[in-house]
Amino acid sequence: QTRWNHPWLLYLLPFAGIAIAAVYHFFGKEVEAGNNLLMERIHAPGGGVPRRMAPLVLVATVITHLFGGSAGREGTAVQMGGSIAATFARWMRLHRDDIRTLLMAGIAAGFGAVFGTPITGAIFAIEVLTIGRLNYEAVVPCLMAAIIGDVTCTAWHIKHTHYTIPSLATAATIITPSHLDALLTAKVACAAVAFGLASVVFAELTHGLSWLFKKIPWPLARPAVGGICVILLAHLIGFDYLGLGVTTDPHHPQQVSILSAFQPGGAHAFSWWWKILFTAVTLAAGFKGGEVTPLFFVGAALGHSMARLLNAPVDLFAALGFVAVFAGATNTPLACTIMAIELFVAASPQALHSGFVVYAALACFLAYLLSGHSGIYLSQRIATPKLASSNLPQDASLRSARS
Repeated sequence: QTRWNHPWLLYLLPFAGIAIAAVYHFFGKEVEAGNNLLMERIHAPGGGVPRRMAPLVLVATVITHLFGGSAGREGTAVQMGGSIAATFARWMRLHRDDIRTLLMAGIAAGFGAVFGTPITGAIFAIEVLTIGRLNYEAVVPCLMAAIIGDVTCTAWHIKHTHYTIPSLATAATIITPSHLDALLTAKVACAAVAFGLASVVFAELTHGLSWLFKKIPWPLARPAVGGICVILLAHLIGFDYLGLGVTTDPHHPQQVSILSAFQPGGAHAFSWWWKILFTAVTLAAGFKGGEVTPLFFVGAALGHSMARLLNAPVDLFAALGFVAVFAGATNTPLACTIMAIELFVAASPQALHSGFVVYAALACFLAYLLSGHSGIYLSQRIATPKLASSNLPQDASLRSARS
């Protein structure tokens, strides 16, 4: 709200980037890897997660949002949860297996609380570590942590965004998959192909730009250059794609946001691509935040475009894109299917009897399959390759698979 009320703050984004880079360069080099560091420590618990990760990422993310950087907030919540969990583990001198469990619980609490989706948070924590394998040994602690995290936010009167799908209210009642609308199911499958490919574009563009920015020899100059690029993009394309993008700037109600993408005419044909570009530049340059909320924006906007192309309900396809692009980029189709239930069925109970859950599962799992061995978290391990012919070593990471 402060950034909306003071648009000139955007022009300080390069200087904000320099400040973030300086703090991390001098005080936080060991925590720059963020979520990937947490995953590496869960796979090999001996290294530990520094306490400073939590305050550094919190302050840096607020600065990124305040000055207009396109980034999310779930990465911050997850890193804070992991850092706090690691601190408790050190205080209590826990065994390696217990440290691993506590770190996973920290991820679950952070993710579940920031979106108000505790079951999703628990499933995400046990699914995101290894592609094709769920780590059920920590499922109960993760579920407890996610529920308590969500209850804590609610106790402080934190309100989460509510999403509705009005078109489902007029849909014919569908009880079993055998009664699904065949034409609509085919359209969902076609859209899922686009969702999976968009997740690949997001992940690979972010990794590629990160490699390019690292060619700049001075670390403090990287976010300054990135900030200038974001300012130029905003003037060339529009200011719709700055910040979180969940809601629309009240001073410019015609701008595109996640919520507007659920309305007919609420997004442009290529809004999804512009949000990918803004976010990839922001994160690759070294600004802090998360990828998931921008992925929600990308998915909702792409779903809006696919609905117009396929003559399908805009709000339904925006909801499917919302979760499916996230599923493809994080390789967590089960968690994203559960998220669709927690986010959309709670707000639109009629969705439970309209086939929506089946459509959501179809979109998420197809997007996951079609995204291949790409993703935003390069420290993910591959337990079960998506293609049987994949010649990968046992438990290879996405980083090694890409190389």
